[in-house]
Amino acid sequence: MKNMSLAFLPLCAILLLPPLLAGQDDKMEKRIPDHSLLERSQVPAEHTWKIEDLYASEADWQAEKAAAARDIARIDNAAQGWTASPAAMLALLDLVSGIELRGSRLMSYASHQYNTDMGNTRFQAMTGELRSLFVEMGSKLSFLQPDVLALGAGKFAAFLQAEPRLAVYRFGIEGILRGKDHVLPGEQQRIATLTGLFSGAPERAAGIFNDVEIPPAEVTLSDGQKVVLNYAAYTRLRAAKNPADRTRVMKSFWDNQKRFASTLATLQDGAIKMHWFNAQIHKHPDCLAARLFAEDISPEVYQQLIRQVHAFLPSLQRYLALKQRMLGLPRFRYEDVYAQAVPAIDKTYTFDEARRIVTASLKPLGKDYLAALRHAFDDRWLDLYPNKGKESGAYSGGVYGVHPYIKLNYSGDYDAVATLTHELGHAMHSYFSDQAQPFPTSNYTTFLAEIASTFNEHLLLHQLLKNEKDDLFKLYLLDNYLDGFRGTLFRQTLFAEFELAMHNRVEQGLSLTADWLNRKYLELTRQYYGHDKGICQVDDYIQVEWNRISHFYLDYYVFQYSTGIIASLALSDMVLKGDARAQAGYLEVLKAGGSDFPLAILKKAGVDMARPEPYIIALKRFDGLVGEMEKIVARLRKQKKL
Repeated sequence: MKNMSLAFLPLCAILLLPPLLAGQDDKMEKRIPDHSLLERSQVPAEHTWKIEDLYASEADWQAEKAAAARDIARIDNAAQGWTASPAAMLALLDLVSGIELRGSRLMSYASHQYNTDMGNTRFQAMTGELRSLFVEMGSKLSFLQPDVLALGAGKFAAFLQAEPRLAVYRFGIEGILRGKDHVLPGEQQRIATLTGLFSGAPERAAGIFNDVEIPPAEVTLSDGQKVVLNYAAYTRLRAAKNPADRTRVMKSFWDNQKRFASTLATLQDGAIKMHWFNAQIHKHPDCLAARLFAEDISPEVYQQLIRQVHAFLPSLQRYLALKQRMLGLPRFRYEDVYAQAVPAIDKTYTFDEARRIVTASLKPLGKDYLAALRHAFDDRWLDLYPNKGKESGAYSGGVYGVHPYIKLNYSGDYDAVATLTHELGHAMHSYFSDQAQPFPTSNYTTFLAEIASTFNEHLLLHQLLKNEKDDLFKLYLLDNYLDGFRGTLFRQTLFAEFELAMHNRVEQGLSLTADWLNRKYLELTRQYYGHDKGICQVDDYIQVEWNRISHFYLDYYVFQYSTGIIASLALSDMVLKGDARAQAGYLEVLKAGGSDFPLAILKKAGVDMARPEPYIIALKRFDGLVGEMEKIVARLRKQKKL
């Protein structure tokens, strides 16, 4: 689940329904439309997002792309003497901003179309054309940073005073001035920018290799059924009810992946070395400092995350031990993490029911938030169900001046409801930011992106637990939520620690080999899941799990999932206590966009990520909910209901 907001501009800081009986499942499932075998053109319009809000036709898109190309061609002339006067500076920056705004809409149209109809190569070609066009633009703009540095802070301050319309570009310009020690001279910057033509190749190659070219394993389940283990089948069957099937599926899938570990290690090595190349040419001491510099995040925040999570690993392991007891297993294995610990609860919600639940849970955010939510549902911001050729998963993508777009693959289970509120959180973040900010400062950073989404999940759980009387369903909700917490905080921090180790190794002049990657990943996974303490057995075959984690190509990305859920828990706790100032403060976070550094934006709302308190609040919340689960399990067992 990801926010797909686009940012090209170099100047920018780059309710409650009653429980359903288990016997109602079949009847309920028939109420969830099945478009999975339908061509995209056959899906009812009311179940699709309104893509024509971007462009009425592909011809209009082509015309707009041509206009963008013409504007890009104008950059060279506008660049002549652009720092000679406030008026000249404003003219160039407005031109670039206008191109970027066009570009975000053009890319949104092409990529959203492609993601709902991946068999249509026309949309793939359209996105490729745009990437080439904007690499060209980036090359043309290589003069920006050197020229700003030559202008200097004092002269820019004078320009601002003379031309107030430059204020929308202030944060971006001051960001360049702040990074004066890391900016390359013009021709060197142009050459560095051109590496964008190939720098994403390892990630793209790994994606094609994993998703298309690696022959899938086959496995025979305990009932004699033979299954081809593509990734979709793997993610479904690793949660099979039969423990032996879970082991067969996991072992077969990862043993098959291990056959290709050397190739995938080579691609991972190339990606990390590209990160190190960029850090060095921009005179940063290491990749982590380079990645965090633009957002003014101290590397200590990253290290503190790892330290605090390590301190609370006993809480994670306490949860795993509880799952073992609930599942009635003599030994708990890594593959059992994915098993449903409360199998008796099997609810299905229609989309309208999900809408009512989510809307009720978000009432603490006030009337303005609820009004925006109604627009999302009523004005077709959402693409609801799977269809033939549609990309799996979910995301939200903001489009400035239009509205956010939310891609779902709604199945009707509780996870689908949680995903809905998650993606609506992203969408509301984009909506409020776009309403409050000019385009150059509308795009919030990734560090902030996961706060709004997980904030909504916290409110959803609070709403359901507050009203639910059935202990069994409460147990289901808590297990679902805590497993999501495990995946978003503990698992992503494990990934972050692994990513740090990969970068450190490359920075020492060494290469990432399959043997080293396998050994390091297994070591960390066993530490987190309590292998040596007898909590969770992590078998050797899981050592290659790293080679399916696409985020490892994105240069210190995953830690932001962890910091996001920590910040959102701190914020949601304040809002749920009924503090009107906390509600207003949270909405100000959503409205701030990219107008300031992320830690500063959060600090204004009362959350200081430079201190340990938010981490401790979040991790104690996890531990407390595990304790609540333990009490419910004890009650249900006493009543012989579990």
